[in-house]
Amino acid sequence: MAFKKGQSGNPAGKKPGTKNKATRAALELLEGDLQAISRVCIDKAKSGDLVACKLVMDKLIPTPRERYVALQLPQITGVADVSKALVTTLKSIAQGEITPGEGHTVAALLETYRKSLETTELLERIMALEKKVNKHL
Repeated sequence: MAFKKGQSGNPAGKKPGTKNKATRAALELLEGDLQAISRVCIDKAKSGDLVACKLVMDKLIPTPRERYVALQLPQITGVADVSKALVTTLKSIAQGEITPGEGHTVAALLETYRKSLETTELLERIMALEKKVNKHL
């Protein structure tokens, strides 16, 4: 049976957060001992064992994922308003409200939106000019 373009061969797919077989097997082996093992690693890390520190930081404390960022941006009704939103974003970075990476993401989104607004505004101007030219012909 051939797959249809743009359609998954397994629409149900694996559920988000499903652990692979190796991870499940490792967790089963550690079940019951995980708390004790974690305590040993933490104690060794506290005593200066850098390998244990790395283990604790890498495995016991999960790597942070993206977080929701709430910014009070000014209303953007045109291309000129995007620069005001960028200033607000820069202030939020400078005040430590958001990280530089988060600010970069917001700025990239604002730039994409600016391009969209600019394209729409240019299209409207071109259409108005064509309408005028067609009236005079």
